[in-house]
Amino acid sequence: MLSRLYEALSRTRLQIASVFKKLKGNGVTPDTIELLEETLLASDMGFELSESIIDVVKKYSDEDFLDKVEEYLISLLPPKYDLKVPERPTVILMVGVNGSGKTTCSAKIASVYQKLGQSVMLVAADTYRAAAVEQLKIWSERAGCSIVCNESSKEPSAVLFDGLNSARSRSKEIVIVDTAGRLHTYKNLMDELGKMNRIIEKHFSYFEPNNLITIDSTLGQNSLNQAAEFREHVSLSGAVLTKLDGSAKGGIIFSLFQKLGVPVQFIGTGESLEDIQAFDPFGYVSGLIGTERKDISE
Repeated sequence: MLSRLYEALSRTRLQIASVFKKLKGNGVTPDTIELLEETLLASDMGFELSESIIDVVKKYSDEDFLDKVEEYLISLLPPKYDLKVPERPTVILMVGVNGSGKTTCSAKIASVYQKLGQSVMLVAADTYRAAAVEQLKIWSERAGCSIVCNESSKEPSAVLFDGLNSARSRSKEIVIVDTAGRLHTYKNLMDELGKMNRIIEKHFSYFEPNNLITIDSTLGQNSLNQAAEFREHVSLSGAVLTKLDGSAKGGIIFSLFQKLGVPVQFIGTGESLEDIQAFDPFGYVSGLIGTERKDISE
């Protein structure tokens, strides 16, 4: 059985693997190299990385160049995310633009930590979207974890403060804060996010902060500018790559880490509660370029 990650990368892999197949069959020619470059760029590998991959293919054209490409790509990615029980209580602040999947990812990550035996609480700090609180309530029921919300409050920082106070008093081990989606060009909303980050740092040092940005993989390179702007207002611990199952732009993950230094912690592979997994560079690259590995997790 193929892993969910391998299946989720099928649209990107379909493009890249077909070109590598032509390279193996027809050899490394100007035409096949041009086709490879076009395909890599369309998959959002970026110009510099695409050229580097082509260099590897040319250098090892007389050998099994696909293995060399795989080794090279893995070397560019962060190590496998070590998903384990945190040493101290942790607050995960979920940030990102509208529609990038923060609310569903909040519940999915909650479910992951619940399965590790952690006591998890969700905090509904999206006070702008009318259906946000109700949506998170439904997801919290599916995940089987508690939730703190205040539907009468329009102040996200106040909801955050109350939620973390409640979590601390109830000895919650993981607190996941769902925030409102915001465009990086809206200064007031971005400043508000910075305020929430400062509240955590100043008043809740009891918790280890882990700020995650959700990256919509269908947006490709456009997500980089968004992530760079968010990083100006809140320190980013990592990213969650979402909607991978509906994207042919799986190459965005390389630019995210190489240019911004933001490692991916989780990968969203579908719409159900179980469709999320900790980042694994071996499995990701295998699913991206079509190499078969025996160590791909189910």
